[in-house]
Amino acid sequence: MEKKIYLDNAATTKTRPAVVEAMLPYFTEYFGNPSSVYEFATQNKKAVDEARTIISKALNAESNEIYFTAGGTEADNWAIKATAEAYGDKGNHIITSKIEHHAILHTCEALEKKGFEVTYLDVDEDGVIKLEELKKAIRPTTILISIMAANNEIGTIQPIKEIGDLAKENNVLFHTDAVQAFGQLKLDVKDLNIDMLSASGHKLNGPKGIGFLYIKKGLKLRSFVHGGAQERQRRAGTENVPGIVGFGKAVEIAMNTLEERQKKEIELRDYLIGRVLKEVPYVRLNGHKTNRLPNNANFAFQFIEGESLLIMLDMQNICASSGSACTSGSLDPSHVLLAIGLPHEIAHGSLRLTLCEDNTTEEMDYVVDTIKEIVAKLRSMSPLYEDFLKSMAR
Repeated sequence: MEKKIYLDNAATTKTRPAVVEAMLPYFTEYFGNPSSVYEFATQNKKAVDEARTIISKALNAESNEIYFTAGGTEADNWAIKATAEAYGDKGNHIITSKIEHHAILHTCEALEKKGFEVTYLDVDEDGVIKLEELKKAIRPTTILISIMAANNEIGTIQPIKEIGDLAKENNVLFHTDAVQAFGQLKLDVKDLNIDMLSASGHKLNGPKGIGFLYIKKGLKLRSFVHGGAQERQRRAGTENVPGIVGFGKAVEIAMNTLEERQKKEIELRDYLIGRVLKEVPYVRLNGHKTNRLPNNANFAFQFIEGESLLIMLDMQNICASSGSACTSGSLDPSHVLLAIGLPHEIAHGSLRLTLCEDNTTEEMDYVVDTIKEIVAKLRSMSPLYEDFLKSMAR
């Protein structure tokens, strides 16, 4: 197939034309600084406020609870580090999971070096945390629980409602990294008892370089970036007006098309998963079979290296990944796959395919047929596979 098939939407998405169109005037025509007092600039402030309102309504939050950041990583860092600073007098214990994004894990590791204690919860073979273990992990000194809404690699959706209720019962703050989930799932911060939520624009067909942190009203979190008085004196720096406008437009479209997209992506995802599991031997689906993001399919193929599979897929115009885009340069197997119990040799053979509403059944057929050919070819060159077949023949 000459057309490029893009199946790495968990890494980043194509910016919608309507989003680009909404952004363009704020680069050249309405370029004023929103913090200035003259009318030319206040037009931009109005545009920022409108985007903030759109995003807050998508979460059932208040507009003054949305704080714009440079992306999901900054929002994650802000939530965890600012909580540690603000509530350190109450305690020094944080709870997270072993399958979080590195923006969470590395931030927690940095806090451990400063004397904070972190519990990294195990997950089951589907990548779901165990609520009983979470309950047991809570201490009098626990100040924060940070569990992602849905995993960026295997797509598993966590029991966010139950986690939020448990945190509230124990007077512990609850933060969720919703970078993958926002725009894919319906999230109501009030119903879910979420105190802080991180999201990023480029995961839902918006621009890169823009994100937000939802901070529930009443939390005493201080500034993370110091300087000017922007974002109600909580996040300094001249506002990224084009990015904010584009983010708002992307959220508006995502919310208006949510149910339709979910239905189409789930049908395509399940078709893809069904063919791979039926037609490729010695493969497993990673993550929960049904309770997963609508567009996520993650496989582990035995007796092959995922890197070779990715290169050969690219040669056939198929863009995919073996895990998080932020660790694509690492030779280590995915920490997520190891956490769900895969041995190193199988974890190395992982493939993540993340769809979008523009993908077609024809494309899925081409992808599966191509995977079958590549996997067979790679296994034909694998001494491990040859030894396995000999052992089966005995």
